Amino acid sequence: MFGLSQRRLKSLVDGEEIRKAIQEAEMECSGEIRVSVSRFFWGSVEKAARKAFVRLGMDRTELRNGILFFVVPSRKRFIVLGDEGIHREVGQEFWDKVAEAVSGYFRKDDFTEGLVHGIREVGERLRKHFPHAVDDVNELPDDVDYE
Repeated sequence: MFGLSQRRLKSLVDGEEIRKAIQEAEMECSGEIRVSVSRFFWGSVEKAARKAFVRLGMDRTELRNGILFFVVPSRKRFIVLGDEGIHREVGQEFWDKVAEAVSGYFRKDDFTEGLVHGIREVGERLRKHFPHAVDDVNELPDDVDYE
């Protein structure tokens, strides 16, 4: 998996299935969920995830309730980042729980199913703290970002 091309990344993570899961989750809440899949790189995965969070506009949602799944399949590493609005509501324990559930799928190289599972979990929590409003606008694209 070292040095994965964008084409190979797309074969590991089914963008269409992820997009559908995001749309389903966002129909129930006012939060914004994104997935970014990165090629192999050296350095801190967390630092790269935080840069992607800003690059994708996750820090500019009205209620600060964006959630990013940042995945580096070649390193079998990922980070789940929640903006300050949602983090204030759920705390670090929730992120740890989501990461633990997703990592079980990733250990089996089932990145798509792991992400779908994680998206559903965060969607449920977003629905509780940020229910869908009649005038809700989809602030960010639902497509997978293949960095």
